[in-house]
Amino acid sequence: MEIGIYTFAELRSARAATAISPAQRLRDLLEEIELADQVGLDVFGVGEHHRPDFAVSAPAVVLAAAAQRTERIRLTSAVTVLSSDDPVRVFQEFATLDLLSGGRAEIMAGRGSFIESFPLFGYRLDDYDELFAEKLGLLLTLRASERVTWSGRHRPALDDLGVYPRPLQKPLPVWIAVGGSPESAVRAGRLGSRLPSRSSAACRSGSRPSQSSTGGPRRRQGTTRLSSR
Repeated sequence: MEIGIYTFAELRSARAATAISPAQRLRDLLEEIELADQVGLDVFGVGEHHRPDFAVSAPAVVLAAAAQRTERIRLTSAVTVLSSDDPVRVFQEFATLDLLSGGRAEIMAGRGSFIESFPLFGYRLDDYDELFAEKLGLLLTLRASERVTWSGRHRPALDDLGVYPRPLQKPLPVWIAVGGSPESAVRAGRLGSRLPSRSSAACRSGSRPSQSSTGGPRRRQGTTRLSSR
């Protein structure tokens, strides 16, 4: 079992009358991650949004800043909206985070519950499911091989190209965020992972166990980890 926290870095809390500035929210967020590390939580996740009411649109940048202020806690996106992103850049950003943090980076990939990133980056909502399936496949291929030959519908092809830097962890942990739909369950099963139960805000337990730094099993809720093949 792992205990952790994720946040969307909202600019207005349920109790606040007015919103705080994005700059202040980001300063507060780094302090929150630092405190979570100090009190012994296992993981901290930062979400991705492209809206005026959230402060974080680039989780890897925030997590890289947090890596310099923490020592043990694992740092993950929650989630990376992979459908509207470039898997090559996602892999490079989190590989860089992994190197900066001494092997504490993780990617939690999802389709996204908000849709503002699709028109922002030039994607059609009609391709919602196909985009995620194709880009997840490419991300896992990049994780498995230093040089990649790949082609698809939604990104230029790769012809025996190297993708760098390579992460410290082998493999870089990748989780699928599961919202509970039948389609998500089927996708997780096809990829060889068991379906976890619905997540809570602070605790994740769940699919395929991996090994922690102490040698014990790691389990999370609401996410499905993809093992290396």
